[in-house]
Amino acid sequence: MKRIICMLLAAVMAISMAACSGNEQPASTSEAAAPSTAAPESSAAPETLSGSVSTDGSTSMEKVIGALGESFMLANEDVTFTYNPTGSSGGITAVAEGRCDIGLSSRALKDEEAALGLTATILAYDGIAVIVNPENAISDLELATTAKIYTGEITNWSEVGGADGEIVLIGREAGSGTRDGFEELTGTADKCQYRQELTSTGDVITAVSQNPNAIGYASLASVKDSVKAVSVNGVAPSEETVKDGTYLIQRPFVLVTVEGKELSTAAQAFFDYITSADANEVITGAGVVPAN
Repeated sequence: MKRIICMLLAAVMAISMAACSGNEQPASTSEAAAPSTAAPESSAAPETLSGSVSTDGSTSMEKVIGALGESFMLANEDVTFTYNPTGSSGGITAVAEGRCDIGLSSRALKDEEAALGLTATILAYDGIAVIVNPENAISDLELATTAKIYTGEITNWSEVGGADGEIVLIGREAGSGTRDGFEELTGTADKCQYRQELTSTGDVITAVSQNPNAIGYASLASVKDSVKAVSVNGVAPSEETVKDGTYLIQRPFVLVTVEGKELSTAAQAFFDYITSADANEVITGAGVVPAN
């Protein structure tokens, strides 16, 4: 009898243990179902700008475009920037023919150039300085007097208060943006009696610096101590007088692109940078007035 009771007790205990085991939930199941609040880790690294940016055109824009190119490359080490100083007309032709990303012009586009599907964006404004040799006593010329000198109506410095000496007229070659700007603003287009027509701003400055009787014109940003910039109508050329419009001989520095044609990623980034307020300090440091 006692043996039967023991067997019954053992069976009851086994059944109870089985029931308890069926009702328990493993702790790990509850933990696995809980939603994760941690942000997923990203394996993508920030994209680095690379490639090249090619510019071509105005020699007057050499200083400002060079400074902007250097600044851009410092911030983007994998980008190469190039500048080809061919003159405004050369740069406009180069961008129209697809030989560069951005053309550079120190004058507005002509109607026939705009008709090629080109777009002009003004980067900055530059004064065109009338320059003489440092030995020349003349320090101020009226705009009308400057025009008469360049058209040959006035041929001797003594006629305008200077020493006796034949005036030697130095200018830029046909197609130069500086020449077009100077002649338009002085009303001397196709009337100038040049002794020398030179192919760069630097050459004009050198020629004037070596001849006491010479007169020339050059981008204000490029003028050096080897020549003297005279006042026009009593106003000296400077960043301030160009900005406020009191210096009369000034022109735009223009970026030329092909309308509807996408620039490369690097070229577009460069264009966006130089036309933004972020570039104004660099542009001002180059001696010209930012358009933005």
